[in-house]
Amino acid sequence: MRLRNIRGSRERIADCEFVVHEPEKMKGNWSRKVFGNNNPIQIEIGMGKGKFLMELALKNPSINYVGIEKYSSVLIRAIDKQQEIKLPNIMFLRFEAEYIQNIFVKDEVDKIYLNFSDPWPKDRHAKRRLTSRQFLARYEEILRSDGLVEFKTDNRTLFEFSLEECREAGWILDEYTFDLHNDTKLLQGNVMTEYEERFSAEGIPIHKMIIKKQ
Repeated sequence: MRLRNIRGSRERIADCEFVVHEPEKMKGNWSRKVFGNNNPIQIEIGMGKGKFLMELALKNPSINYVGIEKYSSVLIRAIDKQQEIKLPNIMFLRFEAEYIQNIFVKDEVDKIYLNFSDPWPKDRHAKRRLTSRQFLARYEEILRSDGLVEFKTDNRTLFEFSLEECREAGWILDEYTFDLHNDTKLLQGNVMTEYEERFSAEGIPIHKMIIKKQ
């Protein structure tokens, strides 16, 4: 997918009150320093325009949400929405997920959401996939002992790769389905992303897995 550059997006992000600009300084104190409470932290890596995470934040006011997006031209769309509704329990980062363990400490994150992540289809780029064993090792450093990773995609090849990486990395496969919208159990409480709405309307099956640490 080609991203359209939005002029001035970096400058607007730099001035935005809903963006954490020095996340390394919040390490170990996200709830207290950023949100002013002791509520659990959940994050979405590659949040896109923010629809999914904002809906979760509306439904769950006692959970703090952090949306992580590396592209300024995408993040600015989420900021525009947040400036309209001003949810108190959601903040954003423009950040590379590769360094996620530099901004959260062990046991600081309750859950990680990965939705329709870049499949990085070439074999030599496998370690860049957000469900690779390299990224699972990073998540292991920040998740609580009972923390979860939830992953959704329309890409069957990426999903099968992710299932195998979960096993190879020693994670527990809690739940999974190759057709989320026809899975009564996993569909309960499902919040759809913009991609999910489009793909499901086209009849493309959505795959989902929920994994946890050993």
